[in-house]
Amino acid sequence: MGGGENREFMLAIALCAVVLVMWQVFVGLPTVEKEQARQQTVEQQTQTNPDGTSIPQPKGNPSSVPGVADAAVPTVGNRDTVLAASSRVPIRTPKLSGSVNLTGARIDDLLLIGYRETVDPDSPLITLLSPSGSRNAFYASFGWVAAKGAKTAVPGSKTVWSARAGAELTPDAPLTLTWDNGGGLIFKRTISVDDNYLFTVDDAVENRTSGTVLLHSFGLVSRHGKPDIAGFYILHEGLIGVLGEEGLLEVDYDDLEDEDKIQSHETPNGWLGITDKYWAVTLIPNQSSPFLGRFGNHGSNEQPVYQTDFLSRNAVEIAPGSITKTTNRLFAGTKVVSTIDAYQEKFGIANFELLIDWGWFYFITKPLFQVIDFFYKLVGNFGLAILAVTVLIKLIFLPLANKSYASMSKMKKLQPEVTKLRERYPDDRQKMQQEMMELYKKEKVNPMSGCWPIMIQIPVFFALYKVLFGTIEMRHAPFFGWIQDLSAPDPTSLFNLFGLIPWAPPSFLMIGIWPILMGITMFIQMRLNPPPPDPTQAMIFNWMPLFFTFLLATFPAGLIIYWAWNNFLSIVQQYIIMRRHGVKVELWDNMKAMFAFVKKLSKKPSGT
Repeated sequence: MGGGENREFMLAIALCAVVLVMWQVFVGLPTVEKEQARQQTVEQQTQTNPDGTSIPQPKGNPSSVPGVADAAVPTVGNRDTVLAASSRVPIRTPKLSGSVNLTGARIDDLLLIGYRETVDPDSPLITLLSPSGSRNAFYASFGWVAAKGAKTAVPGSKTVWSARAGAELTPDAPLTLTWDNGGGLIFKRTISVDDNYLFTVDDAVENRTSGTVLLHSFGLVSRHGKPDIAGFYILHEGLIGVLGEEGLLEVDYDDLEDEDKIQSHETPNGWLGITDKYWAVTLIPNQSSPFLGRFGNHGSNEQPVYQTDFLSRNAVEIAPGSITKTTNRLFAGTKVVSTIDAYQEKFGIANFELLIDWGWFYFITKPLFQVIDFFYKLVGNFGLAILAVTVLIKLIFLPLANKSYASMSKMKKLQPEVTKLRERYPDDRQKMQQEMMELYKKEKVNPMSGCWPIMIQIPVFFALYKVLFGTIEMRHAPFFGWIQDLSAPDPTSLFNLFGLIPWAPPSFLMIGIWPILMGITMFIQMRLNPPPPDPTQAMIFNWMPLFFTFLLATFPAGLIIYWAWNNFLSIVQQYIIMRRHGVKVELWDNMKAMFAFVKKLSKKPSGT
């Protein structure tokens, strides 16, 4: 840039820019965590019921289990038809709408109030949970398993529980369900829900028999069929959990392609569930009791049934004439950062914040989100918040950037001396490089300084990409004008004249207004410096803005707005520093030189 005569320096700049893109697109998170999920061989016995359901059977513990994941239940109708076929208790909260199925006491019907499928305010609400037998069944259930060798009758997936007539589940009115096994045990389940997305399930068992009863509690989340996912390495969608010393475990759906494939973990505490990009259904067992956590596929290749479940390792002992209780929780809702963090702190849930995929740069990504969210609360627009954060980042890196641009300005002053060295040693490249390095050393100039402004922004760029791509707060967040969703690409395209022509270009031609503005600012920033004399390097720099424009056009609009604004601030900053150091700003001259180079190149005979 300022020392454009130096081949190595110019090549370093080009490589920095290429690294910037490659890092975003190809590094991602290629499931390094899979290595953390090295599993014990599942030596525990597995009970299989006539309906094809399964739950773990730790050695020396339970012997018989209720139906859990209805692997053998085919799709019998649409969602509304299946819901109407069973007795239900309504769920009404500020954030959720749905019902509890009295058959199996399942939570299998939830809609997310306030979140719609598209930016159209009349589009359907997001459906989170659906009952077994419907397309894309997804549900949660809790229950009991009898100790090994016992013949105790416990409620199962076909058990019909009793509820008070007219009952409904609200934040102010818990739902109480009861079932009598006819053999002296009374099961009572109280389900409560808060104003957000947390269900608390209190299970009590009254023993009216003459003997002691041993039971283990369990919970499960089951999903029938593989859902549509974003498919990006930078974001995990699938089975997830934090299990004791195992730490964060992320299991992709493809990891469980084989039927009856199960991963099993003994853990003193933690949580596990199934996550989508913006929503999740997560089991939170009693954190004071160890349990066996599992990730598995209990279906077939044609109809996979993905399931996470837990089974308490310590049996609950219920003496004759006594009542014993246990408490577990279920998160079923939107992954709002403040909500997730509040649950982690309130209930002591280990690393529950990792339910949101912050990525490798967690130490940058989450603080960056928190700063953006702070500015959002001040200005009321996430786009403006991103612009404000960009200014803040520029201020943080201002000393380093100033030093870099100052060094580049000094190199520009040395350009006549560099030209003389090239003329003096036209055939001795090594000697010329040695003399140039001596010149830079004498003038205290670092030829690699121009690379640092780009390199230091790679983690910030990646972190912002993660924030825009993976946090629900950015979903459907508008900016101004045609940008109604900062987490989606710019919807306009140059190739249909930004909507004037009634034609929908293919995705690779969706080059919107903001990507074009980003490319223009990048072009201007590069033209502040003279083009390199080497034809190959010059060609790389001439085409780089266009290459970036096409490559990044499908990135979230918020990211492109950030980059364009950042480029503009860099142009102003570099212009001021160059003038301060008495360096002539040759923007128009450099543009003319570029076009002259292109014209010369176009006239060059082929094959030469």
